[in-house]
Amino acid sequence: MSVVRPILALSRAEIVKTLEMPAVIEAVEQAHAALSTGGAAQAERSTMDVPGRTTMLVPMTAAIASQSVAGIKLLTDTPANAARSLPVQQSTVLLVDPDTGACEAILDGPALTLFRTAAASAVATRHLARKQSRTLGLVGAGAQARAHLDALACVMTIDRVVVWSRTKERVEAFAAYARDRVTDVIVAEGPEEVVRSADVLCTLTPSREPIVLGEWFTPGLHVNAVGAPPRPDHREIDSVGIARSTVVVDSYDVVRRESGDVLVPLAEGVITADHFATELGDVVTGVRPGRRTDADITLYDSVGLGLQDMAAARLAVDAARRTGLGVELRLA
Repeated sequence: MSVVRPILALSRAEIVKTLEMPAVIEAVEQAHAALSTGGAAQAERSTMDVPGRTTMLVPMTAAIASQSVAGIKLLTDTPANAARSLPVQQSTVLLVDPDTGACEAILDGPALTLFRTAAASAVATRHLARKQSRTLGLVGAGAQARAHLDALACVMTIDRVVVWSRTKERVEAFAAYARDRVTDVIVAEGPEEVVRSADVLCTLTPSREPIVLGEWFTPGLHVNAVGAPPRPDHREIDSVGIARSTVVVDSYDVVRRESGDVLVPLAEGVITADHFATELGDVVTGVRPGRRTDADITLYDSVGLGLQDMAAARLAVDAARRTGLGVELRLA
């Protein structure tokens, strides 16, 4: 008779202690390659509004054969939380044993999201940015800015960081963090200065209306558009920026339902669906091209996939079991 293994519960602090960014980048890259080649699967993503509330439920189910991981992430998006001083987005990740279907682990979602989101941008930057890129531009200076600085430093040489945020205290705190890692850190007067200065640009704001204009894009720029929540009317980049760029997405099926960055210009007739049909995994595996010349403007449109969470969660659970971290639960 087989013994059911206890469920491992990992807190935010424990996940941060177990994960190392270079390993997460590699795992996320492998996950996208597996999705492109049939070695990974994710369910068609659906969303549900909670009646009488502003909360939207976004379940993300995914499995990766080579990494022996399967599970679901439940994301909640609650705009009314902003007035309550609570996070607008919250999430929990549940892993199951791919062989037995037994519940294996439950993990804090935001910690995994922080790592895997920045790691995916690093994968996109590795494959789409010009090799001579040296200046990192950041629109937004919160936790994702710190994670993106750490992640992109794994795949490019960063000589200079230019950053802007609406919040003075936040951007000053980020600048102090960045100066421990990069000698030249500039706090910009506005997003235009960041965009025009950058070789690689990361937009990290929960904006509903475009905060970055395509007329500011310079030849050779690579953009990681990361911050907008999964709602078809929210976007950080205007239609001109999308139209001017070679767009690569994390998942076409998800983006065509949830990404305002491409859905708004599509509705306007500025682009067609073919404009954002290339997935990151196809570029990683060489199935489809990304950047063709140094003058191209490339843009990675990130909506976030449960597949990425599963890859990061697998690393966290394995590391926690090796080191004795976490709390074991028995439900039966």
